[in-house]
Amino acid sequence: KYLCSSCNNVLKKALQTLCGHRYCSACLTWIVRNNKNAICQKCREEDPSTLSEESLLAEERAFGDAAINKEISELKVHCVTLGCSWSGIMKNFEEHQSLCEYALIPCHTGCGHVVMRKKLADHLENGCVNNLTMCQKCKRSLSSSEYQVRTFLCFKLGLGINALNNLSDGCCFSEVGCSFRGSKEKIKEHEKAAVGAHMLLLLQHIRQLKASLFTATKAANSFIPWSELMISELENKLHVFENIVAVLNKEVETSNLEIAAFRRQSELDQNLIRGLELKIAELHRCLTQKDASLSTLHKSLLFCEQASYDGVFLWKITDVGRKLQDSVTGRTVSLYSPAFYTAKYGYKVCLRVYLNGDGAGKGTHMSLFFVVMKGDYDALLPWPFRHKVTFMLLDQNNREHIIDAFRPDLASASFQRPVNEMNVASGCPMFLPLSKLQSPKYAYVKEDTLFLKCIIETN
Repeated sequence: KYLCSSCNNVLKKALQTLCGHRYCSACLTWIVRNNKNAICQKCREEDPSTLSEESLLAEERAFGDAAINKEISELKVHCVTLGCSWSGIMKNFEEHQSLCEYALIPCHTGCGHVVMRKKLADHLENGCVNNLTMCQKCKRSLSSSEYQVRTFLCFKLGLGINALNNLSDGCCFSEVGCSFRGSKEKIKEHEKAAVGAHMLLLLQHIRQLKASLFTATKAANSFIPWSELMISELENKLHVFENIVAVLNKEVETSNLEIAAFRRQSELDQNLIRGLELKIAELHRCLTQKDASLSTLHKSLLFCEQASYDGVFLWKITDVGRKLQDSVTGRTVSLYSPAFYTAKYGYKVCLRVYLNGDGAGKGTHMSLFFVVMKGDYDALLPWPFRHKVTFMLLDQNNREHIIDAFRPDLASASFQRPVNEMNVASGCPMFLPLSKLQSPKYAYVKEDTLFLKCIIETN
């Protein structure tokens, strides 16, 4: 009873329709706006033959179901986000969703990553390519992953603003031999993908520095002041490049570990998701079977409450004015009564009324017909149906009832054993003039209600 008749999820702002089914407020609005003369799908599924005016969906004909909304708000629930142990009641769940530390959320910088809320700060500090930092030396905006390397280039190697500006269209490792050039976006992609190649270039550069250092040492005896200066500079540069290589090695190692951990976690998550999907499918199948059983029981109970088993049936029709207008406009031309029986194991029959008339009585009379239906015990009954049928429209002041009767035409298909659910209706197309039905002299319609009675002679 807590599920929407349309989306089959837990009701949100539940509305109850005239037919007794419940919809989310948003679902009902969508159905009415996108379907002309929308019919309640639950009514159609339960019993298409008993669809009535009450099954027609309209927002103004639905009302808020405060009782169900209150019950739903107090339901005990728990968070299904992996790793989260929160539990509480439904009305507090939406607030929890906005704070859940284990919920996956997109990075607000637009980098395209989706991370746990509690890991967002770590992502912004260490992994977000759009979380930029301004280098005070070269005045360039750097991501966290670039900042460490470029700090070495700007401060340790002494590259100034002009030197780095010359690298704006090239890789930051052009100083050690990388020839890649392109847009800033392409350069970022290149620097991420070419870590190994850059390490090889740095190693080659270090070897060249060592060779230069050796040559400078040999010439030191004749050029001591110059040699000492050159050696000092080369040693400083060598130390800087060794630090850069160490940083890059550490970053590569960390990245590989994170990638392996992510892959293992992804496999575990996929297995868990597949298991949950199978459980959900099984639960949905069980719920569908139970809903079908409940629907069948409900229809059986409703039928037992309304059914008659002695050949006498009293039919109360409400909202006569509106239903007469629907018959005139063609919206609902006729109405069927609930089924009733001539005996417990007898013939199954019903009535059909045209409030604005049918055939010879169309537009001038109310037409009333008798319908033989397919029953459970037809194989044991004599055919054709031959019992006298009496119609009565009751005067609610008990003065002048309208009575008409007929005996079945035994040659008519209307009274043979039914092949389909219902035989063709037969009866009185000119049962009562509409002028008399609506006349204030009579009380056939009182408080917008009339009563029709059918008596089947069973002796």
